[in-house]
Amino acid sequence: MTQLLIYKSAVPVSRARHGDCFMETSGNYAFTGEVNSVPLMAVEFPQAANEYAIVFAGPEGEITPAVILGVRGNENLFVSNNTAGWEAKYIPAFVRRYPFVFSRSDDRFLLCVDEEYKGLNREGRGQPLFNIEGQPSTYVDNVLKFLQEYQTQFLRTQAFCNKIKELGLLEPMQAQVTIGTGNRVSLGGFLAVSRTRLKELPGEKLAELAATDELELLYLHLQSMRNFEGLKDRLEHALEGDARTPAAPEQAATASAGSDAAADASALASASVH
Repeated sequence: MTQLLIYKSAVPVSRARHGDCFMETSGNYAFTGEVNSVPLMAVEFPQAANEYAIVFAGPEGEITPAVILGVRGNENLFVSNNTAGWEAKYIPAFVRRYPFVFSRSDDRFLLCVDEEYKGLNREGRGQPLFNIEGQPSTYVDNVLKFLQEYQTQFLRTQAFCNKIKELGLLEPMQAQVTIGTGNRVSLGGFLAVSRTRLKELPGEKLAELAATDELELLYLHLQSMRNFEGLKDRLEHALEGDARTPAAPEQAATASAGSDAAADASALASASVH
């Protein structure tokens, strides 16, 4: 079993266990309602930077990009309280792949599914996981392709993170949001690129980053910091219909998406369904 952030009971997909199962997808993202950040792949920066604050998070040696979804712990401000729909144009791939995920077993990856996902059923709703011959369905084949591409992008993202860490560009950061009542909510536990350190890089290092388009990624990350202002607006809107208020003048929350992403995928190997 794999236990990763939004996954509650992810087990390997198998003909014996899921041969009669179907998957009904919907626009309900309630399963992300209690996470305030999720991992982001570097290839997603151009789309995500327009709507989310992109930061770097995780323990030493496992730093990965993440998008901030909320400034209070266990709260996603991008999911509608009324419809559970996603209130942004771009949805991170980490969210879109749910309820499927890879779990590593020795030198290969196994396709797993969160059995607590409400769309998984035996009533014939949605797409079958296996065809009448007992082989993985076209739907599952497409899921495998998506996850394999995700794994590939994960490795590229890790290489990118390792490079900027070696260049010494990252520094601890804390975001503070002051809401209409005058109360402050702070979010810490993440890293951001230092503009000063970036400017001080030798010309040849900047040229190397530019040649691989990684310099563009850094500027997209820095540009995305302005989206913290949008989080303030979302929080104030949530508080209007929320009986809860901050228990003290200042609350602290932590963004911690990195370790789950690293546990999820550390190398690309063959994937299979049994």
